[in-house]
Amino acid sequence: MNTKVSALIIILFFSTSIFPQTEELKGKSAINFKLESIDGGQIELSKLFGKGPILISFWATWCKPCIEELSELNKIYEELKDKGFNLLAISTDNEKTIAKVKPFIKSRGYNFTVLLDKNSEVARKYYAQQIPYSVLLDKDGKIVQSHLGYMKGDEKKLRNKIISILQ
Repeated sequence: MNTKVSALIIILFFSTSIFPQTEELKGKSAINFKLESIDGGQIELSKLFGKGPILISFWATWCKPCIEELSELNKIYEELKDKGFNLLAISTDNEKTIAKVKPFIKSRGYNFTVLLDKNSEVARKYYAQQIPYSVLLDKDGKIVQSHLGYMKGDEKKLRNKIISILQ
């Protein structure tokens, strides 16, 4: 076996054994957290349970796919918020870019909750090594699915999944 193939096998082994796969997270209880919102308040995840599905979306101002996804997530949020759907957009911007978060959100007119994870502590708890990364919870705080990346059309599948949970 050549060294490139051996290295790839080793990388795949360690990446699948260290980080839980999305299927392994399914059905588990969400890890509670408390983060500051861009408006200065504190939001605790567990206080949102019981009202409807919650989408936790990890993103950053410098991430182009994140920005595209947020635009689509905003449409879903506006459509389904009155039915109990909640969206927590958690910015993983660091101290160099964190000041851009609030102006970015306000300039786009987004009304969903935006939280600041300045040291990526919550992102690490949810295994969000890359962004965009989202975790969908049911109303009881159980993980329904997680998703890495964004491609046009992903929002349609997500919307359908949220609607199925709402019913």
